This record gives sequence, C-alpha cells and structure tokens, in this order.
Amino acid sequence: MENRHSLDMVHGPLLKNLFIFAVPLMFTNFLQMLFNAADTIVVGKFVGETALAAVGATGSIVFLLTSVFNGLSVGANVIVAKLLGGQDEKKTSLAVHTSIFIGLVGGIVLAILGIFFSRTLLTLMSTPEDIIDLSNLYMQIYFIGAVFLLVYNFGSAVLRSKGDTQRPLVYLTISGLLNVGLNLFFVIVLHMSVAGVALATIISEGVSAALVVGTLMREKDATRLELKQLKLNRHIMLEILKIGIPAGIQGMVFSVSNVVIQSSINSFGSSIIVAGNSAGANLENFVYIGMSAFTQATITFTSQNAGAHNYKAIKRILWLTLILATISALLVSVVVWVFGNTSLGLYTNEPAVKEVGMIRLTYVTLWLALNGVLDTFVSSMRGMGYSTMPTIIMLICICGVRLVWIWTVFAAYPSLEVIYLCFPISWIICSIVQFILWHYTHRDFVRQHEMAA
Repeated sequence: MENRHSLDMVHGPLLKNLFIFAVPLMFTNFLQMLFNAADTIVVGKFVGETALAAVGATGSIVFLLTSVFNGLSVGANVIVAKLLGGQDEKKTSLAVHTSIFIGLVGGIVLAILGIFFSRTLLTLMSTPEDIIDLSNLYMQIYFIGAVFLLVYNFGSAVLRSKGDTQRPLVYLTISGLLNVGLNLFFVIVLHMSVAGVALATIISEGVSAALVVGTLMREKDATRLELKQLKLNRHIMLEILKIGIPAGIQGMVFSVSNVVIQSSINSFGSSIIVAGNSAGANLENFVYIGMSAFTQATITFTSQNAGAHNYKAIKRILWLTLILATISALLVSVVVWVFGNTSLGLYTNEPAVKEVGMIRLTYVTLWLALNGVLDTFVSSMRGMGYSTMPTIIMLICICGVRLVWIWTVFAAYPSLEVIYLCFPISWIICSIVQFILWHYTHRDFVRQHEMAA
C-alpha cells in the first residue's frame, strides 16, 4: 500500500517527518495566499483604490460561505488518515470516493449560494455604496468556480492524509503562476477590472483541481480514484460529517465574528479604511503559512497514529507541533510588522491606506502566535476524533467574546484600535480553555481505547 509519495507517520522519525510533511505545505499555503494577494495587488496598482476596497470587502463573506465545506475536507483528511494508519484498504477506498463526491456536490451548492445571495450578504455587511456593485460582480464570478475549489481541497486532503504534500505543491505552483499571469492579462490588456481577477482565479483553480484528480486516478494504492465508483458510502459520510461539520462550524464561528468586525470597519464609511484593512489582512495571511502547516501536521499525524493504536505518540506530536507553530508565527509576524510599510506599498500608493494597514499589523498580526496555540490543541483533539466540544468552546470564546466586545467596548470607544484588540483577547481566553479541554480529552481517549484493547 505504501508508495514513494507516502510518509511513515507511525514508525518513522517524528521530528524529521514533521518537517518533510510541513515544509512543502508551507510553500503550498504561500501559493494559496498568492491567489488573493495577486488579486488585491493587481487591482490596487492598476485599477485603483475603489476596486481594491471592492475585492477586500468580499473576503469575510467568501470565507463564511466556504467554511462548512472546508471543514468537511478536514473530516475527509482525518478519516482517510485514520484508515490508512489502520491499514484498512477497502474502507480507505470508500472514504476517498465519498470525499471527492462530497466535494463535487458541495461545489455545486456553494456556487448557487454565492451567485444568488452575494449582494444580499454584502448589503447586510453595510458595504459602501461606491463599491457594492464591483464587490457583487467579483463574488458572482468567483463562486462559478466553487466546484474547482472544493474538488481541489478534498483531493489534496486525500493526498495529505498519507503524507503527500509535495505534489499539491507542484500543482499550486503551476496554477499560482497561471493566476498571476491571467490577472495581469485580464486587467492591464483587457481592462476587465475586478471581473478579470475573479476570472483568473477560477481558471487557475480549475487547473489545480484537474491536476489533483488526475493524480488520484493514477495512484497504485488504496487512495486510487475511479470515476465510475464515485458515490456516497453512508457510514463513511457520517464519519466525515462527525468531524467535518464541527470543523466547518468552527470556521463559520471565526467568519461570522469577522463579518461583524468587517461591518464595524465599514461603518466608518471610508473606502480608505476598508482598503487599508484589506491590505493589512492580506499581509497578515502570510503569517499563517508556517503556522497552518504545523497545525495541519498535528491533525494528520494524530489521525494516523490513532488509527494505528499508537496512543503514546499523540502527546509528543502535540507538543512538537505546538512549539514549531508558535516559533513560525512569531518569526513571520515580526518580519511582516518590521517591513510593514514597505510591504503595504505592494497594495497601494496611498499613505493614508498604508497607515490604516499598519494599525492592523500592530494590533492583530503581531499576536497571531496565540491563534496558532489554540489551533494546535483543536487539531490534536480533532485527530483523536473529538470535534464537537472544541467547536463549542470556539463558539463561546471566539465568536461570543468578539461580538460582546464590538457591541460594548467598541460601541463606547469607536476606533480601529479598539476593534482590533478583540482578536488577541479572544485568542488568549480560548487558548486557556482549549488546553484544559485537551488535557481531559486526551486522558479519556487513551483510557477508552486501552480498555477496548
């Protein structure tokens, strides 16, 4: 069942394998960030401040609509990795086909939601009148390609479940370069503005989806994809939903609170503030590159070792990835902040927009390591099969704290700095509670499985 693209996560040297898994994933995450960064840089430089604000205003809504389906891809990753760890080839094959089928159907549903409800959501977010038409156009075109996005996400989740992070990197390199080239062509040559960058994104996502599907169809192990066998297996689907729905809700928890925060930013009625926040948020995304790679390693390595009944490794995986994710986030966030003014110049030439971007970098970006801490605890619990309680904690400690902050503290002291403070405060509270929950969850998991053995 093993092949040269698989990684021994159960018996191999842990630290070395974590890096083998995570380093390609870092570059992959970097290229994924370039999709949005290329959009915003091109429209900011070659179209103008209004177009930059229009694309930036869609970010929270796009994340909100894709969260549930991205969560389901996490569920697919966990289930396939667990079955691979347990060396159950028949169920692994069923899980692969069920996962890709969910991606296809989910993509169609997401496209319908995005195309028909984008303007309603933009209106609910108090998107400024001077950019709402452009924002709506960008979203409608973007969601036409939702099927490509989800098929790639589910396909790469299958590859990642056996430790293959190299080939998705190659595919994202190809599609990333294509995205940048098409952005420049559509905007500079064809003068298509935000429609051009949205079209470039869905074409490049279509290429990456095709490459991943083609790879799975050529596999020689249990992860091989055969199109005629694409169907739902009820038992596998329920297992994916058990992990994936809470994971998706967690993403929605973050995005709902971010939508409220974006609405509060929009309430200043300034496209300069919206544009500056958008540019700062795009730079902030690069801090997630290493941090996210190690938290994804947490969930995949934990799942495989849980499937192989190697329970002693779970705690070691947690602490190693926690340290690596924290160090990565601290290093990158400091670099982003130090060179913030120069980096913001990639998005805009307006000093006022740069000033707003620096406020976000100071009050949010420098504290992102806290987000990495809580994500590592949650990923470990999810890899053990516990997904509901961590999500409930997220709902209370992230969404709840931020909403209360916006409705009380920000209402009394309306400033950008006050808005941004809700991020580190909610991360600190949630990290403490998730650590306590992880301790009891891990103890319960080991006791239950040792008794069953």
